[in-house]
Amino acid sequence: MLASLYNGNVHIWNHETQQLLKSFEVCELPIRSAVFVSRKNWVVAGSDDMHVRVFNYNTLERVHAFEAHSDYVRCIIVHPTQPYILTCSDDMLIKLWNWEKNWLCQQVFEGHTHYVMQIVINPKDNNTFASASLDHTLKVWQLGSAQPNFTLEGSHNLILCFKFSVLMVDLTIFRCGVPGHEKGVNCVDYYHGGDKPYLISGADDHMVKIWDYQNKTCVQTLEGHAQNITAVCFHTELPIAITGSEDGTVRLWHSGTYRLESSLNYGFERVWTIRCLKGSNHIALGYDEGSIMVKIGREEPAVSMDVNGEKIVWARHSEIQQVNLKQLMTDDGEIRDGEKLPFSAKDMGPCEVFPQSIAHNPNGRFVVVCGDGEYIIYTAMALRNKSFGSAQEFVWAQDSSDYAIREGTSTVRLFRQFKERKNFKPEFGAEGIFGGQLLGIRTVSGLSLYDWESLELLRRIDIQAKALYWSEAGHLLAIVTDESYYLLKFDQSAIASSTPGSDGYEDAFELVGEVNDVVKTGLWVGDCFIYTNAVCRINYYVGGEIVTVAHLDTTMYLLGYVARQNLLYLCDKHHNIVCYTLLLSVLEYQTAVMRRDFETADRVLPTIPAQHRSRVAHFLEKQGFKRQALNVSTDPEHKFELALQLSDLEAAVNLAREIGSKAKWVQVAELAMSQAKLGLAQMCLHQAQHYGGLLLLSTAAEPPKRVESEAPLLPTEPAQMPVKMTSDARPLVATLSAPRPPVRPVVTDDDDDLELEIENMNVDDIDASCPPVNLDSSLHDNGRYTSISGPRCRWTLVHFADDIDMLYIAAAIMGFSEGKCLAAGVAAAASYIIGFFATKTYLELEGLLGLEGVFILFGAFSIAGFLFLYTFLPETEGRSFEQIAENFAKKKSEEEPTVLTIKL
Repeated sequence: MLASLYNGNVHIWNHETQQLLKSFEVCELPIRSAVFVSRKNWVVAGSDDMHVRVFNYNTLERVHAFEAHSDYVRCIIVHPTQPYILTCSDDMLIKLWNWEKNWLCQQVFEGHTHYVMQIVINPKDNNTFASASLDHTLKVWQLGSAQPNFTLEGSHNLILCFKFSVLMVDLTIFRCGVPGHEKGVNCVDYYHGGDKPYLISGADDHMVKIWDYQNKTCVQTLEGHAQNITAVCFHTELPIAITGSEDGTVRLWHSGTYRLESSLNYGFERVWTIRCLKGSNHIALGYDEGSIMVKIGREEPAVSMDVNGEKIVWARHSEIQQVNLKQLMTDDGEIRDGEKLPFSAKDMGPCEVFPQSIAHNPNGRFVVVCGDGEYIIYTAMALRNKSFGSAQEFVWAQDSSDYAIREGTSTVRLFRQFKERKNFKPEFGAEGIFGGQLLGIRTVSGLSLYDWESLELLRRIDIQAKALYWSEAGHLLAIVTDESYYLLKFDQSAIASSTPGSDGYEDAFELVGEVNDVVKTGLWVGDCFIYTNAVCRINYYVGGEIVTVAHLDTTMYLLGYVARQNLLYLCDKHHNIVCYTLLLSVLEYQTAVMRRDFETADRVLPTIPAQHRSRVAHFLEKQGFKRQALNVSTDPEHKFELALQLSDLEAAVNLAREIGSKAKWVQVAELAMSQAKLGLAQMCLHQAQHYGGLLLLSTAAEPPKRVESEAPLLPTEPAQMPVKMTSDARPLVATLSAPRPPVRPVVTDDDDDLELEIENMNVDDIDASCPPVNLDSSLHDNGRYTSISGPRCRWTLVHFADDIDMLYIAAAIMGFSEGKCLAAGVAAAASYIIGFFATKTYLELEGLLGLEGVFILFGAFSIAGFLFLYTFLPETEGRSFEQIAENFAKKKSEEEPTVLTIKL
């Protein structure tokens, strides 16, 4: 939104977020007019210093500036197709400027005798424009002509009239003529519709006048403002004329009946300008104290599709048009999701009211148009008038012959076969009515649902409903509110078997679900509720799950679903039609599953194409039918995940082989471990090339022989080696085959902890004592890693093979000798630290010794520390690792069992 201010600044606002985007400091005098030139990315502003300035609204650069008039610049307009702007001023001139010729003044229009306040281009003829002046006149001009085509003003002529009789002569003088403005005209605008050649003008005489510029007559005068009229305009889409005044009010008039529809007063002092956003219902209002963006009416188009999915009827202004869906086809004969469909609309004729809503009856024979406080029922084929009357709202019943209307806020009338049969006044009034299986009435206290035949209150619900959608069978109801919607199940049998209370029958409705989503439009297909929401998505609700069909580029409105084509039709406010594929077989299958009717589901499943099976499988998974989902799905990744969840090893192996991913083989190995199938786990680890897991699995299962048998399987390339290994595996065998204390998982009261009890028991007996508990954490005790046997424990070791036992193995095989490998490793690490700190302590020697000297000193400290620790380390005392392991096992066998607690 562009706003020119009295302080000499120009602001550009985002009216949706209410953020100031750009600001231009034009001059120190008032800016009386500013316009966008979107095709050039310009803002053109005219000010009281008689200059016109042009800015690039992206870079804020001033493109051009020139003196346009000899007095205040009042108005600037941009030609819609030519490189022209028109300016008018208090110097009584109108000038035409061409920016492609370096802003050359191409033409001057003279004729007004006072200030020219506003100019506007005819939207139906871009070569003509109208001007309003304080000389009390409106003039219509032609580009290329220096003289106005004609002038609209009031004319007052004296008429001398004689009346003769036998006795005397009667002389009468009176004034007659065209009623024009008696004071200066401030504003003017053209009517945008094609049916009326009208101009609207406002003046200082507090009057608004409607002119027929073809007949050059004033057709209507609108009175009501208390001060000067400063702004007028016809709405580009709606039959509304908008006027603003210095009295601070904005009035909305019906452009057909000239009835005052609404009056707005926001307390922002005087109104100076009114602008409509083309293609929308937004109106911008400029006041002394600020700017306001107002949205009037509703953007949802008046459109309806018949129940057979063959015809679409809509209103374009006051014209009724029809589209034949059978003719909707693209050039190559295919209908693609989301593409605008080419069509030719057939004109059915004008409507006597401005349509605000259009709706077919349930059998599609009739269509009703409602607007301007009236309704008219037409035949759907030929648009013949069948019935009419006064109504604020109109709704059809489930039975095609019944309908209801609302008059005001108190009376509801029911009709059958176009004849009134009942009328009543609801207890809490009627602010809105809804059709369908039951008659819904929105009151100040909530929603009331009545039986169409007896008008008995069946249920009163404390909710402010915005719309109601009934399923075709009439047993499901969607109640839409401003922020969410509710799904209810209607039980007709509960009405006959229960007694009504003050709020009707309590058991008549059962809540199925509540979803926090803003519904724009909706419809039912079977037991699936399809709707569009506020974030431009097509969703459908089935069985507590929401499935997204498509993401839309703009707000679309549902027209209907054609089952024979498996297509969902939508349109936007500009009557562009798109469609999306939505298989009826998928909806029927999901409906059958929700009803637990598996026979019907099995019968429908073969009709679902293979490319849509995955969507059905995900639905079955969410409903808890994972085995059925595994059988239905065609996505290998999804089937693999389902097989793991079902612990189906055979299916998981086949799918891992089909996918060919190492990560999948590792997952299958883990599953095999959990089921104590070591041979299968070994095969999976082979396929995954998980050498650490293979090595650890082999040593845990059958220590020396299996390790030696697995040695040739290890990779030979250095980059593939899990650890640095010697050619001789005997140290490794000796290390891992040494006696080790067995470990047994013990579950405690705390769900977060798992205790491992180390006992004196034979390693071969651990399987029988190990309960089926999955360990999901590394096992450690003060840095000493423990290898564990048993089915569940083996899984743990394979899972953490790389980061647990590799350090243990590396320490065993990287020593200087087989006899003193552990002492050598500890001594080497400690001596490095000792040498580093010793050297850093005497940093002042660095300048004296130089780089080589420092290295020599560091090496000396390291060697000395290594020899000392290797020889005199109390914990090892130079013993071999075999001796350490043997003593450790003997010591543990004499002690009480020790418990280690590990966080999962």
